[in-house]
Amino acid sequence: MENLNETRPETAAREFVISRVFDAPRNLVFKAWTEAEQLEQWWGPKGLSLKVAKLEMRPGGMFHYCIGLPDGQSMWGRFIYSSIVEPERLVYINSFSDETGEIIRAPFSQEWPLEIHNTLTLTEQDGKTTLTQRSQPIHATAEERKTFEQALDALHKGCTGTFDQLEDYLAKLKVQA
Repeated sequence: MENLNETRPETAAREFVISRVFDAPRNLVFKAWTEAEQLEQWWGPKGLSLKVAKLEMRPGGMFHYCIGLPDGQSMWGRFIYSSIVEPERLVYINSFSDETGEIIRAPFSQEWPLEIHNTLTLTEQDGKTTLTQRSQPIHATAEERKTFEQALDALHKGCTGTFDQLEDYLAKLKVQA
C-alpha cells in the first residue's frame, strides 16, 4: 500500500497509509474529526490528554492543540487545512509547534520532517465508515524522508491506538443516541 508520490518528486518518500472501518455513519465520524469538544474526547496518543487551543474548520484554518504528557509537560502541534469536503475528506499539513502555533522541530528527533501532508478520506457503506489516512513529508531533506520511512511501523502503531480511541468514542455516542 505504500507508494511513491510522483507529483512531488523533489520530496518523494514512501507514503504512510492506514485504513480502518468504523461502525458509525460517515457524518458522525466526520464530526468527531472536526468539532473541538469531540476531538478532546479521543484524538491523540493513547493515554494522553488533548486540549484544543484553536480549531478553524476552513481552508487555511488551523487546528492548534496541546497534548498533556504523563510527567506534566506539554507537546504542541498544529494542522493547517488546505481542503475540507464535508463529510468526505480533510486535507491538511501537520507539524509540531510551539504555544503560539509556530512550526518547531519534533521534540524526539531533529531529523523528523517539519511538515507532513495528510489526506483523510471517509467512505460509507451500509452505515459503516471506512477512514483512510495517507501521509507523506513535504519540503523534506533526504535525511528527514529517511527518518519518516524508518518510523512507518511506529506511525502505524500510534495511529492504531488513536483509531482505537475513536472507535471507543463512537461506540459511546451510539449507546447515548
